[in-house]
Amino acid sequence: MSARPAMPAPLDAPAPPRPDQPADIRARLGLRPIINVSGTMTALGASIVVPEAVAAVASVLREFVEIDDLQRKASGVIARLTGGEAGFVTASCSAGITLAIAAAMAGADLAAIERLPDATGMRNEVPILLGHMVGYGAPVEQAIRLAGARPVPVGQATEAEPYQMAGAIGPRAAAVLYVVSHHTVEYGQLSLEEVAEAAHATGVPVIVDAASEYDLKGFLARGADLACYSAHKFLGGPTAGIVAGRKALVRAAYLQNRGIGRGMKVGKEGMVGAIAALEAWEKRDHAAVRARARAALDLWREALGRRAGIRAEIVPDPTGNPLERLRVWVDPAAARITPWDLADALAAGRPPVIVRDHEVELGWFQLDPCNLHAGEERVVARRLEEELDRAHAANAPIATSLAERRRRRTTAVLAWPD
Repeated sequence: MSARPAMPAPLDAPAPPRPDQPADIRARLGLRPIINVSGTMTALGASIVVPEAVAAVASVLREFVEIDDLQRKASGVIARLTGGEAGFVTASCSAGITLAIAAAMAGADLAAIERLPDATGMRNEVPILLGHMVGYGAPVEQAIRLAGARPVPVGQATEAEPYQMAGAIGPRAAAVLYVVSHHTVEYGQLSLEEVAEAAHATGVPVIVDAASEYDLKGFLARGADLACYSAHKFLGGPTAGIVAGRKALVRAAYLQNRGIGRGMKVGKEGMVGAIAALEAWEKRDHAAVRARARAALDLWREALGRRAGIRAEIVPDPTGNPLERLRVWVDPAAARITPWDLADALAAGRPPVIVRDHEVELGWFQLDPCNLHAGEERVVARRLEEELDRAHAANAPIATSLAERRRRRTTAVLAWPD
């Protein structure tokens, strides 16, 4: 067997404190110091918050503000960054979707806002492509139902036609929801332009779920009436959601804070953090960020390049975001471990490395470099080699069933907080 390329010296000791984080709070709380190569996942804390947002949050925490005025300031920044007429900050992108749908149902009618989710007498149907009815930690259609609306599936999971969307937009349609996500079916779907054409023909607005998208202007420009984003993903802000678009609809969605939005409220720290993250996004050296990410991908691909049963390839983001990931194919016969067992071994080791494994039954997982601290890319390379070496040295191949893995995960969820 040919020798593998030499790797940089392993980082066995804990990383030194970073200037922006003098002490790792995870140790004090007894939490595992994970390395996130899964992406901007809410379950892992979403993203590394940019210094500008950290400073803004710290500055406002001890001060009082008039929330409506702070939201007006946010509206101006959101409008500038998205090309919309107005915007506001809410608890999350999912909350933004629910509030946007409620806005399409109740408008600025304060009495109707207080009645929701009782939608008696209101338009309450929301067509959505069946291929877009995905899960992101919860079913996307639940964000529709929380407003008191009813999802109306359009087309089949792998095929939809414009006439099917037009036929689903009946007299009780309040809005159409269009989902942009790596979770959606990647073929046979209608474009946003096609959906907007069908919806606008009868005066129905289109709401876009763009939780984890780089493109802050494209969806409104292509026909969306409202676009909803996560502030805590690629923007690098604290946990919050951003709603942007037509002023009348944004106002109606914001007024939902007097109704169902009360339970989805965001604090002053979330608002100023989102504003700071948006302003930092304008100034970010996106080319330099991408170059650092590409260097990590090249390192991992080289480390895995000569491993038996492993094929590594750099792949683009499926929704068109300007980023790439490393797809790691695992042949269990040659690697002596299944891709899901390798993913689990990485997560269980020291330090834990959490990979992007939501499609692991296809024979691969991915490594996403967007949330790495300096030097962590080398730790990831070392951990990959450790687990592959361990599999080759085992007396028998490491091969548990996917069904058992699912049962184990469900059991763990139901056992919380134990």
